[in-house]
Amino acid sequence: MSSETPAPAAHRHFIQQIIDADLASGKHVSVATRFPPEPNGYLHVGHAKSICLNFGLALEFKGRCHLRMDDTNPTKEEVEYVDSIKEDVRWLGFEWNEHYYQASNYFERMHADAIKLIQLGKAYVCFLSQDQIREYHGDEKTAGKPSPTRDASVAENLAAFEKMTRGEFDEGKAVLRAKIDMASPNMHMRDPVIYRIRKTSHHNTGDKWCVYPMYDYAHPLEDAYEGITHSICTLEFEVHRPFYDWLLRTLDTPAKPQQIEFARLNLTYTVMSKRRLLELVQEKRVSGWDDPRMPTISGMRRRGYTPAALRKFCETIGITKNNSLSDVALLEHAVRDDLNKTSSRFMAVLDPVRLVIENYPEGQVDELEAVNNPEDPSAGTRQVPFSKTLLIERADFMEIPEKKYFRLTPGQEVRLRWGYFVTCTGCKKDAAGNVTEVTCTYDPATRGGDSPDGRKVKGTIHWVSEKHAGDVEVRLYDRLFAHEDLNDIPEGTDWRTLLHPGSLKTIRGFVEPALLGIAPSTRVQFERIGYFCADAKDSQPGKPVFNRTVGLKDSWAKAVAK
Repeated sequence: MSSETPAPAAHRHFIQQIIDADLASGKHVSVATRFPPEPNGYLHVGHAKSICLNFGLALEFKGRCHLRMDDTNPTKEEVEYVDSIKEDVRWLGFEWNEHYYQASNYFERMHADAIKLIQLGKAYVCFLSQDQIREYHGDEKTAGKPSPTRDASVAENLAAFEKMTRGEFDEGKAVLRAKIDMASPNMHMRDPVIYRIRKTSHHNTGDKWCVYPMYDYAHPLEDAYEGITHSICTLEFEVHRPFYDWLLRTLDTPAKPQQIEFARLNLTYTVMSKRRLLELVQEKRVSGWDDPRMPTISGMRRRGYTPAALRKFCETIGITKNNSLSDVALLEHAVRDDLNKTSSRFMAVLDPVRLVIENYPEGQVDELEAVNNPEDPSAGTRQVPFSKTLLIERADFMEIPEKKYFRLTPGQEVRLRWGYFVTCTGCKKDAAGNVTEVTCTYDPATRGGDSPDGRKVKGTIHWVSEKHAGDVEVRLYDRLFAHEDLNDIPEGTDWRTLLHPGSLKTIRGFVEPALLGIAPSTRVQFERIGYFCADAKDSQPGKPVFNRTVGLKDSWAKAVAK
């Protein structure tokens, strides 16, 4: 999925092999692909796979990839969606340059081709209702029945289509159908509808049209008009391919694109239906299309995912013709791996308890040097304030320790990250027995985290200075659904009941002062906790809001290691 040297033939997926053969045989001298989203919602991670595939092939073969809005249904499409699609494609790292197209810009040409089909005796106007069309369609065992107007004359059909075009019929009163074979074993070849009436304003063409092409009719024509060589679709379009080829053959288009199908992305704990994602938004079960729990590209961007991680994930899962369910942990692994290389480390405490250093001078403040990113020496260092009273994670103290517990417990010495060795001396509790304060002493000679006498400690914990800490909102995001395979829901189950009630937990956290000035969308690691991103919408100057991107624990890597 890059412009690097192509992989060896043995490692090339089947679409690469098809293109290799087409170029070697001279069938094509260059490659043209397209990414054709319908602007009726925001793109999700499944679209990211298609984007990386189509634009990646164009880069690899030094061809071109078109971004095309398949805006043939004015009742569901909006400019907001068009703008979001452009933003998402660019964010993923791809550019279409001058090759931006809209299906609506071809409406005149498509309409002329519909008239040509009528003139060829290959299309007719049908006045059956939708229910009647379904009834006449037949099934896998029974041939369909012809529409009463199937054998109307060319002149009659031209006149009826003209009336449709002028808006003389109400919506649903008439449709234009291709005339193919009502007994075909492929149900999509039984005289499919290619035009319907929609008396709705279009976001691009306004009120110019009363008839709009169906996607199955528009798709092959758009590919042919633009000179696409390889039209890459997901597997559900495989049964539509005979009509795709029939239309290009019947109209004898100069270009003959080849439709190729691959398996779409299915991801555990993730809904990929654009219709269901829209329902989540409309029913306010999420805050919007860019809610960080959503599998939309905009939601992942807001959560802190990186374009490089999404591209790597798409490369890793590969391109096949077999449907499968990918583990969301693999996506999280790709995100974690990329953030580990690029994110600066900071200290934050999310479940605080006070740590008082009894022998530290009252009022003294040390500035300790901390490394920003051990994976990237060029990231430099920063100063972290250290004082008598710190905040640590409540889980980093245990009065009665479990076996192999190496953090703070009475009499045990630990290292404070970038700071000193401290030895726990005890704790204070409230009336209910809850620990309110942990006490310790420190060794001034261990500044920086090393002992001059060479003694070792097994535990290192993070901290923030209480008087210097920033109090911030932290949003702990988890998976939006609790059910693993949302393509396999028990019969009779409302998919909404499978939403994970703990997918968002909002808390107050305490961060070192350097974090208060970071810009929105900045990605960081909270040491020993996870990766976080300053929210792009709700962060304000000096008051960042942090979204948890992914935890430090890598379940996928552990599974692979086994």
